[in-house]
Amino acid sequence: MRLDFSFLDWNVVSSFILKGLVFSVQLTLIAMVGGIVLGTLIALMRLSGRKWLEIPAAAYVNTLRSIPLVMVILWFFLLIPMLIGRPMGAELSAIITFTVFEAAYYSEIMRAGIQSVPKGQVHAGYAVGMTYTQCMQLVVLPQAFRNMLPVLLTQTIILFQDTSLVYAIGAYDLLKGFEIAGKNFNRPVETYLVAAVVYFVICFSLSMLVRRLQKKIQIIR
Repeated sequence: MRLDFSFLDWNVVSSFILKGLVFSVQLTLIAMVGGIVLGTLIALMRLSGRKWLEIPAAAYVNTLRSIPLVMVILWFFLLIPMLIGRPMGAELSAIITFTVFEAAYYSEIMRAGIQSVPKGQVHAGYAVGMTYTQCMQLVVLPQAFRNMLPVLLTQTIILFQDTSLVYAIGAYDLLKGFEIAGKNFNRPVETYLVAAVVYFVICFSLSMLVRRLQKKIQIIR
């Protein structure tokens, strides 16, 4: 079989692939922001010292981290419409699923970041009259975010790679765009090879940026 990449012109990119790339990036950014916010709340629950907060938060994290993402995607896509009584689009279902799922991973990263802040700084905050909330907002969380920023961004790169799993529910992501292009031009092998190259270039470039950021943070410390 002879590979032929002559069909890959700008019209193909603009009509099929670019649309999927836009959704993949949107899904990644929304899930990242939502996952970090929700994950931070879950991390604070696990570190609160109150059993009625710790137990449900730990159950949430351990449950989602023990289930394959593709199964969670299918659950949300198939079960939520049954519960709410109306259909939910694949794109909206993917956004909700990824936000909820990634929160479990971001929460563990944030928990490690919060625990990395010396307890002496927390006690100093209490000594000057800060409440628990003020101490977290002004002392602990800013340092935790800085400490965990490279890890958070690395998890976001993994999140971008995982967006290809929305293919299972028919959402129009980057991989779906390549698949449609391959079917339209009867070149599935070439398009999947190009898709692999595109994913590699994007993820490798982002990994290099994260590495440079990590070195700068180490210098600041």
